[in-house]
Amino acid sequence: MREALSLAREAAAAGEVPVGAVIVKDGVVVGRGHNRPVGGRDPTAHAEVIALRDAAERIGNYRLVDCVLYVTLEPCAMCAGAIMNARISRVVFGAADPKSGACGSVVDLFAENRLNHHATVVGGVMAQESADLLQDFFSVRCRISGHA
Repeated sequence: MREALSLAREAAAAGEVPVGAVIVKDGVVVGRGHNRPVGGRDPTAHAEVIALRDAAERIGNYRLVDCVLYVTLEPCAMCAGAIMNARISRVVFGAADPKSGACGSVVDLFAENRLNHHATVVGGVMAQESADLLQDFFSVRCRISGHA
């Protein structure tokens, strides 16, 4: 999770919402990503999706069986779907997302029995550090835009 937080800081430095993600297999980081939708002009360029693409490329398979995803913010529905399609076995996230979280905050797609893949989900790991990054990022943006 510390590496995911470092990637989140890179996102913030680039003007992106500070979310970072890493994928680990057998104790080795095989995928990394941070948010890039603004700079990449790509609405799908969330940290999780970028980390999934990186890991799939490195492993040589889109199925990331026995991998763990660490991400600083609870995944949204789009990312949860990508995580399921990749067959990630475990998702560990930092801060909950009360506006779009798909691991229990708004919906819990991983608990939906009608879906064909279910990852184990653990939330709240280094939640305060993750939330602080987000809060600092948005408080600066609000001051700059005059919406404080």
